[in-house]
Order: sequence, then C-alpha cells, then structure tokens
Amino acid sequence: MALVLNDDEVMLRDTAEGFFKEKAPVKALRTLRDTKDETGFDRGLWAEMAEMGFAGIVVDEDHGGVDMGFMAAGLVAEQMGRNLSASPFLSTAVLAATALREGGTSEQKKEWLTKIASGEAVISVALDEGAKHNPAGTSTTAEKSGNGFKLNGAKAMVVDGHVADALIVAARTSGEPGDTDGLSLFILNPQTKGVSVERTIMVDSRNAARIDLTDVEVSGDALLGDLDGGMAVLTKVVNAGRAVVAAELLGAGAQAFEDTVAYIKERKQFGKIIGEFQALQHRASHLYSELEIARSAVMGALTALDMNDPQAELYCAMAKAKLGSVAKLASQEGVQMHGGVGMTDEYDIGLFMKRIRVLQELLGDAHYHMNAFAKAKQF
Repeated sequence: MALVLNDDEVMLRDTAEGFFKEKAPVKALRTLRDTKDETGFDRGLWAEMAEMGFAGIVVDEDHGGVDMGFMAAGLVAEQMGRNLSASPFLSTAVLAATALREGGTSEQKKEWLTKIASGEAVISVALDEGAKHNPAGTSTTAEKSGNGFKLNGAKAMVVDGHVADALIVAARTSGEPGDTDGLSLFILNPQTKGVSVERTIMVDSRNAARIDLTDVEVSGDALLGDLDGGMAVLTKVVNAGRAVVAAELLGAGAQAFEDTVAYIKERKQFGKIIGEFQALQHRASHLYSELEIARSAVMGALTALDMNDPQAELYCAMAKAKLGSVAKLASQEGVQMHGGVGMTDEYDIGLFMKRIRVLQELLGDAHYHMNAFAKAKQF
C-alpha cells in the first residue's frame, strides 16, 4: 500500500487548505459560538463547499458529484480540522452519502445524492443511543405496520440532526440488542408525526441532537438497503466516518502542535526563550514523531477504503484509535506548554482541545477500537 498522494489529491489538498483558511478560519467558529448561532454552521459556506465539489466528494458523477473517493474526503476533513471549520461535511457528505450509495434505491439516490452534491440538503445518520458508541446495541425498533413500518426509540449524539432535512435511522427489525443481524436502515422526514428533535450544544460549540421516535409511521419505500441486513451498509458507513474523523483529528492535532511550537519559540521565561529548554524540546520531538505515525495510519485507512481492501475495517479502527490518542496528547501538551494562558479563551489551543475531545467520542473512542482490533486479531 503506497501511502503517497497523486497529483489530483495534492491539488485538492492545497485547494482545501487555502479555502478553509480564508473562508472558515478559527475566528469564524468563535463568531458562531459568541452569537449563539442556532444552525451551528454557515449555510453560505456550505453552499460554497458544494460549488467547490467538497459536498459531493464521494457522490458519483451521475448524481452530480465529483466521486474522488475517501482519501479526498480525508484531505478536506484534515484542513477543516486545522481551521476548526464548522459544516455538515461529516454528517452529510460522508456518512449520509455513503449510506445512500451503498444501500439506496435508484429513486432514493436520485432524490438525495443530487441534493447532497448541490448543497441543498443536510442529512444526519441517527445511530447511537447511549453514552458510548455501540451500533450492535441498537434497541430502537421498527415493526411492520400495514405497508410500512412503525418506529419507536431514542437516538443521541445525532450530528447536525437539529437542522437535518432527512434522517437515516438505524432500527431493529428482528433480534435483540447486541445482535449484529436484524438491523435495518430507514430514511425519513424529521417533520413526520412522532419525531421529536432536541438540539444539544456540544462542548466544542458544535450542534448535535437527541431524537425521540414515538409510533413514527413510514412507508416501505423508506427502507434503505435490505430488511434485517442494515449492518452490511452500516459497517461501510461507520468505517468511512471513522477514517474521515481520524483525518480531522490529524488536522486539529497537527495545528495544535504547530501553534504550540510557534508559541514556545517566542515566549520568554527567566530571560530565555522557553523553546530552548531541553525538556520542552523532548516533548515536542516526541509529539512530532507521534503525529507522523498517525498520518500514516490515516492515509492507510483512507486508501484501504478506496481500494475496497477486505481489512479496511481494521485499518479504520486502527486510525481512529491512534488519532484519538495522539490528537488528545497534542492538545494537552499544547495547553501545558502554553502555561496558564493556555486555559484562557484568548488563545486558540483550548478550542482545539474541545473539538478533539468531541471527535474522540464520535463513532467510537480509542478504547472501543482497540478492543475491536484485539478481538479481530484474537489477541
């Protein structure tokens, strides 16, 4: 597996770097936070991202996308991580687009993939239900009702769910919580009777939602993929999400590191630049090495997805576990090396720490993925 970007990917990376630095820098997140923006992202920015092809980056060309693959999606996410750029890229352009590509009918693809690529729609995947990521533990039910289904249950941490034009809901059509079989996916309008959406503001100033489903009636056409076979689609969705979240963590961690190095090159204590202290140099060197290893893990996972590697799930688990740990280290070291001012809002390092903390939990933390990797390898 050659972990090298091709010419198109290098061009995309450079384009995304300039775009987010200009259009959605850290100060833009501060504005969204300080104005208590109810959407949580700039819809104008999302429209511009669609014009740039970012919204349709994994959408096929027949439905208006650019179909550049998951490596490309990761390159965009990395630059978003560097700038703490808020958008529905993960929820819509990665998770929802992958679900529709893998399980959607021709009618569902025509209706929704086209809208994703054009930036007209925000779609959220409603998966987790408890405090921790656990797809197999889904207890939300979908029972046969006439020519359709009746959904009951509750979802938590639904990213961008408070403004979603559609929800892709994982529900159990057979079996018991803990079974990998018996899950099905449904796409529904959040305005449907019985759907209750509560906006939740996360520690990183982004938005998610709690969603309650009470006797929600949907037609048979709402089924996304095979009945009882939703885990096959869901596995590809969460793998894509984990790799792209790992890429965003890489961007956030790398920027936190670079900001910290810049700070210790300027800050003086006892008449000396603190970057001259050997202890800080050792810590910075260690973190740099960890970030380089982490970059290889991210590129490996994204490449495995694009190549349909049978081990892609393990690559994605490895990347998510590694980046959760390394990005956390980058933010913690950053705050410590900044000293007391690292705890103030004046400096950006605290904002990176908060975003990294949320990304650690999304789609499984390091412990979840290390456990999954160990079970797969029978360690």
